[in-house]
Amino acid sequence: MAPKAIIAPSILSADFATLGADCARTMEQGADWLHVDIMDGHFVPNITFGAPVVAKIRKHVDKPTTSYGRGTFDCHMMISEPKKWVKEFKKAGCDLYCFHYEAAFSSAAESPEAKTDAKTNPKELIRYIHDQDLLAGIALKPATGVEVLTELLESPDPKERPDMVLIMTVEPGFGGQKFMASELPKVQALRQKYPELNIEVDGGLGPATIDQAADAGANVIVAGSAVFGAKDPAEVISLLRTSVEQRAGKL
Repeated sequence: MAPKAIIAPSILSADFATLGADCARTMEQGADWLHVDIMDGHFVPNITFGAPVVAKIRKHVDKPTTSYGRGTFDCHMMISEPKKWVKEFKKAGCDLYCFHYEAAFSSAAESPEAKTDAKTNPKELIRYIHDQDLLAGIALKPATGVEVLTELLESPDPKERPDMVLIMTVEPGFGGQKFMASELPKVQALRQKYPELNIEVDGGLGPATIDQAADAGANVIVAGSAVFGAKDPAEVISLLRTSVEQRAGKL
């Protein structure tokens, strides 16, 4: 059975002066999740915000009552040491902790202040996220081949399998970039092999590009400026959802 369409507007494009109200309004306009971009200035050149801001906006959006439910905070961790921040973001209200594969061979420390020479790895990090009762996502930069995920997605231990895969359709680090259709074969390969997997796409998504992403098999759609910059955000969210739903299960 094809997974449901999920629209996750990226709050990177919201009005930061009224961030809580903007997040609440976007949920009222039909969003399923909120995509929360965390950037540390190391893994990517940009800096956004940290756990304290997430905790503040959590007060404006009800926590989901079920896994993958409405109000999920989908935290996209574009940071160089993702294991250090899992517990902090859980406390702040994160529901799905999505780290980058490329950053997963880093410190095994379990808090920002801790130090260790031990290293983590993607499989161990997914297990650790699940142990904190969070959903685990894994993201790929454009330069990373999708084949690196096979060992994780086909692990005999469900605790080592990601709940979602994020295929970046821009280079991570900045909003408003041009959509890279060259990344869609990764989405198609994953959808054909794993028909029930939640596959997210992020970067340059909007009314002009959604059909390409949906045709490839993406079901979790991140859109920033296309939603927050629209005259009618509810109409855009509905359009994105319809495109995914019309193509569900056709690959």
